[in-house]
Amino acid sequence: MYICFIMFLLPLTISLIIITIISMTSKKMTMNREKNSPFECGFDPFKSSRLPFSLQFFLITIIFLIFDVEIALLLPSIIILYTSNFLLWSLTLTFFIIILLLGLYHEWINGALQWTL
Repeated sequence: MYICFIMFLLPLTISLIIITIISMTSKKMTMNREKNSPFECGFDPFKSSRLPFSLQFFLITIIFLIFDVEIALLLPSIIILYTSNFLLWSLTLTFFIIILLLGLYHEWINGALQWTL
């Protein structure tokens, strides 16, 4: 029982001593509101979080993600060209690009690409 107590107390004591020494010798002595707060993309985290958010930023993010995934799917298709049937490859790639262009046209018609209304 005594050995278990020592095995528990010794690391705890060493940890507390190290924490105390580090906190006393650290260079950061002043507390600053801006440095202690998390960075929230330009929003003030100390104000109300229920402020209106521009929907255009959200739409641009979604459009970026869609076309980023498109590039990630199109780039390997060039490598696949050498190992697959050319007719099947070209039909698949054409169908994929047509779907993406229809999606872009749909976003354009709905006004998701316009910054001013």
